[in-house]
Amino acid sequence: MSTTSAESQYYADSPPTISQLKIEPHFSNLTDKEKLYAHYISKASHLGTRVTLRQVSAESEALFDIAVELYKSIDGDFAKLVKETGVDEKEAELFWEYTAGILGNLGNYKSFGDQKFIPRCSPESFEKLVSYSEKAKKHYDSIKDSIYSITPAESTLLGFPDQGHVTTYYPDSPTITKKEIEDIQKFMEANQILAENTRLVKKELDGGKLEFVLLKASATKKPQNDDEKLEYDLPDGNKLKIQYGDYEREMGLIADNLEKAIEHAANENQKNMLKEYVKSFRYGSLEAHKESQKYWVKDVGPKVEVNVGFIETYRDPAGVRGEWEGLVSTVNAEQTEKFGKLVSGAESFIPRLPWGKEFEKDHFSKPDFTSLEVLTFAGSGIPAGINIPNYDDIRQTIGFKNVSLGNVLSAKSPNEVITFVKESDLELYKALRGPAFEVQVGLHELLGHGTGKLLQETEEGKYNFDVKNPPISPITGEKVTTWYKPGQTWGSVFGGIAASYEECRAECVAMFLGGDKDILEIFGYKEGGEVSPEDVQYIEYLSMARAGLVSLEFWDPKTKKWGQAHMQARYSILKVLLSTSPPVVSFSSTKDDHTDLQINLDRSLLNSHGKPAIGEYLRNLHVYKSTADVVNGTKFYQDATEVTEELAKYREVVLKLKQPRRQFVQANTFEKDGKVECKEYEATVDGLLKSFVEREV
Repeated sequence: MSTTSAESQYYADSPPTISQLKIEPHFSNLTDKEKLYAHYISKASHLGTRVTLRQVSAESEALFDIAVELYKSIDGDFAKLVKETGVDEKEAELFWEYTAGILGNLGNYKSFGDQKFIPRCSPESFEKLVSYSEKAKKHYDSIKDSIYSITPAESTLLGFPDQGHVTTYYPDSPTITKKEIEDIQKFMEANQILAENTRLVKKELDGGKLEFVLLKASATKKPQNDDEKLEYDLPDGNKLKIQYGDYEREMGLIADNLEKAIEHAANENQKNMLKEYVKSFRYGSLEAHKESQKYWVKDVGPKVEVNVGFIETYRDPAGVRGEWEGLVSTVNAEQTEKFGKLVSGAESFIPRLPWGKEFEKDHFSKPDFTSLEVLTFAGSGIPAGINIPNYDDIRQTIGFKNVSLGNVLSAKSPNEVITFVKESDLELYKALRGPAFEVQVGLHELLGHGTGKLLQETEEGKYNFDVKNPPISPITGEKVTTWYKPGQTWGSVFGGIAASYEECRAECVAMFLGGDKDILEIFGYKEGGEVSPEDVQYIEYLSMARAGLVSLEFWDPKTKKWGQAHMQARYSILKVLLSTSPPVVSFSSTKDDHTDLQINLDRSLLNSHGKPAIGEYLRNLHVYKSTADVVNGTKFYQDATEVTEELAKYREVVLKLKQPRRQFVQANTFEKDGKVECKEYEATVDGLLKSFVEREV
């Protein structure tokens, strides 16, 4: 298949990097009751797979069905398909690698980067292969024109429709604008209508009038409360209608399985949590989901940790609608002990952060912080750590939980190539990047996402700060004049940049505290020990500098758009380290194409220049967030993440040397006569496909 350089950046990974999420030994240690609890919630989580697919692109679900139906039709016998279709063996291999990408990302846009990817095999080979299965061919015929399409360039990125990008959070609404979406969101806030489990449709009526339909995910087509208002007049004369029953089949099956889990719950908090989940998914109530999260936060130290729902808002261009996600995991007691010590010391660490007590919570609610071994993570991608719930009012008043996903952190990638790290740093980098990342994740989740006060008017006339004598901004030296109004949240005020901005704030907290000797000692690194704390800090900074450089892959030079929240954040931190005088980080290269590009990190400047610079950047991010100063905060972050001409020149070599992102093969559980068995799969394309076929979602 002939290609152009413009096309090559969109090709599916070949070969893909596939890792196994090992869980069986941890699962075996559970009791029969705990296994049944995990089994039913795992089933419920995976039953949301089609929800996630429909949240990515119009063709994602059909591509998923092509992969599954074709694999089933040949019973996993790849050689049989080659023999009976006459398609070249290499072409068939490229086809299956593409389908692995569809399953690994739950769609044809990368879960990490939001960029479309296309098959490396020819369209002719693709059609021949799928034609072997009547069911697969039917799905193919419905989307065939979109599979290979990469024009216009804007359509290869997720984002707002009026900017030419793709989104299915606003289905069948090609003319909906960013302003319309934001205006509807403001109206929803004023009327206390939550957005996380919704999609929004724009309909153009006769006479130039518009009707916006808010689709709510639920198994029923009617709200639980017969008195609920379902139609609103908008300030501009248009209408907003609320319609229940989005993802009707999936929500019903999810609720059914969660109900089955209730009898296997370990305590009343778990039972009440599950009952609220069922209410939320059956009737579309986000208020019920919020209640479930209150019980979840109170369920401290469970043997089986779970969380399901419309959680992260990264992929909605407006930053308010959540992607389906389901977590089921077991606790790693040994690793959890470290994080418990970090939690115990949190109140002594927080005052070190570069903002005054006026911008910090009055009381730090010590969260549950556990290291988990993942059985199930249903969704488009698996993180290394999580800090939830994302509901601001629950986080501020009740608390939150932190989790580190141990078997995600420890999963190995075969034949990995490490780019941009110079030879003299390579051995230390390989040895300590895991330990350094563990420290980073712990601080990022606990003290990054877990700190900070939002100055709020909690209800009309009531404030969580002294409004008559508001705090002095350390940025301007003057009293603050902005705060959150009733119904507003951090995400709704800062919109599309909120996710990346908050990830940047959390990353900076981890970098700022990551070299502190007493914190590193918690993780086992102390002076005179086998691993020196100075070495761990050095690799923390080197890892961040490298992440900031490779993040250029996720920036599109044509649209100037970032495709991944965490990488946009890491790029801005790299800029901070490049901007000190003298620079903490610099680059060296002797070739015109920069293929020998190396990162130079000055160890002697980490604490004298690096930490203070990150501290100043962090202070500004935090204060703008705390005070709802969206105008100055947005400009500040956009300037910080602007790709300079000097750094843009490295993007080509970053793309040339980029490594495939890991895809994870997850286990399945099967119940028979009250007993649950766990089945793991090989870390191969075949193993990944088989795991989904046997999951039957």
